[in-house]
Amino acid sequence: MKLYFIRHGKTISNLEGRFQGSTMDSELLPEAYDELNLLGQELRHIKFDEVYSSDLPRAITSTEIILKNNDYPHTFQTKKQLREWHLGNLEGKKISIAKAIYPKQIKAFYNNLAQFSPSVFEAETLYQVTHRIIDVIQSLDENDDNVLIVGHGASLSATIHCLLGYEPSEFKKLGHLDNASLTILETTNLKDYHLIEWNNIDHLEKIEEMVVTLN
Repeated sequence: MKLYFIRHGKTISNLEGRFQGSTMDSELLPEAYDELNLLGQELRHIKFDEVYSSDLPRAITSTEIILKNNDYPHTFQTKKQLREWHLGNLEGKKISIAKAIYPKQIKAFYNNLAQFSPSVFEAETLYQVTHRIIDVIQSLDENDDNVLIVGHGASLSATIHCLLGYEPSEFKKLGHLDNASLTILETTNLKDYHLIEWNNIDHLEKIEEMVVTLN
């Protein structure tokens, strides 16, 4: 089975540098539609046995755009468990301001999750975040060939690192996940996972080529 993980398209809050978390949402930027359409075209020949999306609007819209480009008809299910990390009183806050007030904690959140203290912000623990998503994955049918999961940067990144066997102190080892990026894992038993692609954004180069051509 191949698991295709996609981070939702870039939103207004992403552009503004805000924590969105699991309780707030903002609209996709106009360019996000172009980026997601290109990603959908890259995946158009793949028939997905199952498609799951976070139930937050930014993920749902991203899923709809991707599937619209697919050669096969697909429906999808929304799952609350696939939401972004619940960040408590950080949600909606400017990241730059949070860094100024909580420099060590925000540095830990972006660089070493083993040192991040969620209780400071009334946020979810690392275990809670990763295992609610892993519960969804482990409920899949082992006979499926391709499964698409559309979610969020922080929660998906931590979960994928967890599936690959990294320790919490290493959950940033592979880097972050860009908006409209594709990450692929392979598994035969829903217990052991192999990384095929991490944070692939090659499709976005086509937009840059289009801009150069127009100019």
